[in-house]
Amino acid sequence: MHPHRTPPVSGHVFTADRKRGSVWYMKWRDANGQHQKALGPDWTGKGKPNPGFFRKREAEAALQAQLTDARRGAAARTRTRVTFADAAEGWLRHGEQVRRLKRSTLGDYRSAVSCHLLPAFGSARLEDVTAQRIERWRGEWLAEHNHRRQAIKLLAIIHGIFERARKEYGLSENPAAEVERLRLRYDPADLDFYSPEEVWALVRAAASEQDGSMYLTAAFSGLRRGELVALRWRDVDFEQRAIRVQGSFSLGEVVTPKSGKGRSVPLVADVATQLARLRQRERLTGPDDPVFPGVTGDHLDASALRRRFAAVRKAAALRPLRFHDLRHTFGSLAINQASIVQVQAWMGHADVQTTSRYLHHKSRADEADLLARAFETDTSESLKAA
Repeated sequence: MHPHRTPPVSGHVFTADRKRGSVWYMKWRDANGQHQKALGPDWTGKGKPNPGFFRKREAEAALQAQLTDARRGAAARTRTRVTFADAAEGWLRHGEQVRRLKRSTLGDYRSAVSCHLLPAFGSARLEDVTAQRIERWRGEWLAEHNHRRQAIKLLAIIHGIFERARKEYGLSENPAAEVERLRLRYDPADLDFYSPEEVWALVRAAASEQDGSMYLTAAFSGLRRGELVALRWRDVDFEQRAIRVQGSFSLGEVVTPKSGKGRSVPLVADVATQLARLRQRERLTGPDDPVFPGVTGDHLDASALRRRFAAVRKAAALRPLRFHDLRHTFGSLAINQASIVQVQAWMGHADVQTTSRYLHHKSRADEADLLARAFETDTSESLKAA
């Protein structure tokens, strides 16, 4: 297609017989390919059609309106001349300067753009990146990487880039909006976590008292790894029996927690005892000192922590769960004693649907006893008595 020529736009209307009668359709072709849309049932009565019904005249009018919009959009697309790489950089810059995204989030986005999107679309003009091209690329990417969650995330990034381009460069439409969404099925039965006894096995096998205290705090308070690393002694309120989560350590700096705001978590007795014992060390016990410091007294190296956790897990003869699964341990155990709203607040989930996964592991003992009474008979009573 010539860079200055408006893509050809054409179409026609037709009827098709359906179970409930004849229906008018319109089919048209534009720069994004061929499309078809049902308009409504054929009007066979006299006079002006009732609302929602069509004669050929009304179908033709609807088609012409669609073709006019398509020609306007095609004309607008030919004027952008902006590459996907330029639009992606503008989107990242907007995220940093206007949206004030976290450094870790920006780093994650920039890595995804650089590693996956620029090789596929970087030099292409925005108007040349169609929904069909994006969908074809995604299929090839999935065949190579087999990672649906990442594919969903990459499409969301593409969508964000084109939405920003609509505002910054006057792009007429967002092709990513026309790409069929992938569904990610999550089965809460697949969630695995340690029992309290297994958590204590980790504590006993830990390489140091500090590591053991960290494993216990993660499993019995639900803090994320970055939140544990950022935890200061001033955040541990022994008197009020609370841990106040004020920050998270990420990419060399303390930022706000993932939810964007602080929260308070109950300080259970076992964790309080363990942390009180840890605070008896000779140094780094001031209000601003980290509870779990690194070898230099500053923030702990998360990579080293991950390696030590793998080693202690093996030493304790436990199945190979991740450090993050200690957080799932908290959620899956807490849901048996507290409401889903309480667990949501303690874990800092923005959406209660995230917390609801733990309901699958909630004990049904009380409900089973309640339901059992519905099935009782004189025979079952006599058997229990015997």
